[in-house]
Amino acid sequence: MDRLTNTIRPYAWGSTTEIPALLGVEPSGEPQAEMWMGAHPGAPSRLDRGAGETTLPAVIAADPERELGAAAVAKFGPRLPFLLKLLAAGAPLSLQVHPDLAQARAGFADEEARGVPVDAGHRNYKDPNHKPELICALTPFSGLCGFRRPLEAAALLDGLGVDSLKPYVDLLHAHPEEAALREMLTAVLGGDRAEMARTVHEAGDAAVRLGGPYEPYASLVHEYPGDPGVIAAMLLNHVELQPGEAMFLGAGVPHAYLDGLGVELLANSDNVLRAGLTPKHVDVPELLKVVRFEPGDPAVLRPEGDAEEVYETPTDEFRLSRFVLAPGGEPRVLPSGAPQILLCTAGSPRAGELTLAPGESVFVPAGEKPELSGAGTVFRATVVV
Repeated sequence: MDRLTNTIRPYAWGSTTEIPALLGVEPSGEPQAEMWMGAHPGAPSRLDRGAGETTLPAVIAADPERELGAAAVAKFGPRLPFLLKLLAAGAPLSLQVHPDLAQARAGFADEEARGVPVDAGHRNYKDPNHKPELICALTPFSGLCGFRRPLEAAALLDGLGVDSLKPYVDLLHAHPEEAALREMLTAVLGGDRAEMARTVHEAGDAAVRLGGPYEPYASLVHEYPGDPGVIAAMLLNHVELQPGEAMFLGAGVPHAYLDGLGVELLANSDNVLRAGLTPKHVDVPELLKVVRFEPGDPAVLRPEGDAEEVYETPTDEFRLSRFVLAPGGEPRVLPSGAPQILLCTAGSPRAGELTLAPGESVFVPAGEKPELSGAGTVFRATVVV
């Protein structure tokens, strides 16, 4: 197995303290939003097998079946199909959705055929892959996920006492649930921007004054004044995860992370369609094709199992589990046959002969059967083959 050297991405929304605290280093004062572990070309992990430092994608490309296993190559191709991250939100991320596989393939092919540069700001589909993702809280973690019931959203909006929101409240009462949510989101994102900015300002003032269930949205107005995504966000469930709890985000589910530190595991894709809370491109017609207007309570995942605690999801591109190793416990031998990345988040456990500190990770090729020992917490990212 190989100890990984990983890149920390300094996105503006990142916490300045959470990742440094986990790593046991002094904060730089700059945002440290995400630490990437994997083979994504934007920030690939690096390793050294004795001939000098190289990248994980280069190692995989040299012998895909050795590194990934024949079954994984047959199922996903000669690439690592997941990306593991530490994610530290100090400010809200954009309100967004991800396409399913068919939508991603069709959208990518269309933009390729029209000659839209892959790095263009208005490009929606960077690759032909879907992007399911899982976030597991390491600290209390706040986010928005999936639609509220329309009548619940109507009551929340009505409680602000803002006259210009009344037509939207009426929309939520006037249609069947999925149609009501579609009409509402279309109206909010397609309305006059100057009028909507005034509405957002008034709603923000009311949210600050009222507090309680409005508190998360007051912070959104502060970060994104005048952004219609603030009103769209009130259509979504507010979720607060405790450490060890997780949330799975499938295709078409609108979501935004607000605050906290977590382990994120996702399919290796860059396809994002934004609905607001961002200065970036918002393609409303394409967004409305991808969003699934299905209200309901978000499912909070808790790990299942004894020695290996698994976060069950419906995707094969990744599988996340957790090992909590007690002092003096028996070593845990992990299965082989697929690529794995092991991430330490607490203690000083050993992966084979390597001792890991919090924030350190290793890549395990498919042919190796790693052993975990010592005391600490280790997250295991792999695939389902």
